Amino acid sequence: MARRKKIYEGKAKILYEGPEPGTIVQYFKDDATAFNAEKRDVIDGKGVLNNRLSEFFMTGLNNVGIPTHFIRRLNMREQLVRSCEIIPLEVVVRNVAAGSLAKRLGLEEGSALPRPIVEYYYKDDKLGDPLVTEEHIAAFGWASQQDMDDILSLALRVNDFLSGVMIAVGIRLVDFKIEIGRVFDGDFQRLIVADEISPDSCRLWDAETGQKLDKDVFRRDLGDLADAYTEVARRLGVMPKNAAPITKPTLIN
Repeated sequence: MARRKKIYEGKAKILYEGPEPGTIVQYFKDDATAFNAEKRDVIDGKGVLNNRLSEFFMTGLNNVGIPTHFIRRLNMREQLVRSCEIIPLEVVVRNVAAGSLAKRLGLEEGSALPRPIVEYYYKDDKLGDPLVTEEHIAAFGWASQQDMDDILSLALRVNDFLSGVMIAVGIRLVDFKIEIGRVFDGDFQRLIVADEISPDSCRLWDAETGQKLDKDVFRRDLGDLADAYTEVARRLGVMPKNAAPITKPTLIN
């Protein structure tokens, strides 16, 4: 596909104009960042893996009736997605105490939560994506009360789906982040899951050993990030079980 006008470049992806009105080409980069991009590196093949894994998860969500922006994968690093108006919130669902929640509340990392906890963070890199409440969201008009009800329902449905998929391959879904977009069909608005779902946006631990298989490997210098993501892809059948860890993007067709 001929590359079109760049719309936006973020830390992990680039968005280009799509071939048809209402579409966007989403390109997955090899860049890895942490701590609001204070730590960064380039991991060969990371973009390829995240493209394939996000395709796997988004297709699965579409198949069980959870709407997403995903249309199809175009090649190793690009996928075609539906254009939507992104609600300026990161929606985080937590099943296990880890990361900022464990630190904020003094919880032991790895302890199970009594129920899934849904948190909202205002999307603003300059502010460090601060935690916000539904009161903030309503007061500043980021989303309506009906939107928030729908977002909560979507987030918990995604959690049910991802938890089941992961535990079936011996992975514990600790937490994950999604973004939500608005699409309009005439005067009718609906909400869909947008952005990506990949080990960049999830905490994934081996169910038996607790080995980390997500971006914490990079954040905490726990090993090779490509190896961790490749292991997730192998278990899910996205890559052959005997495939070598990715070092160059040409290893996946």
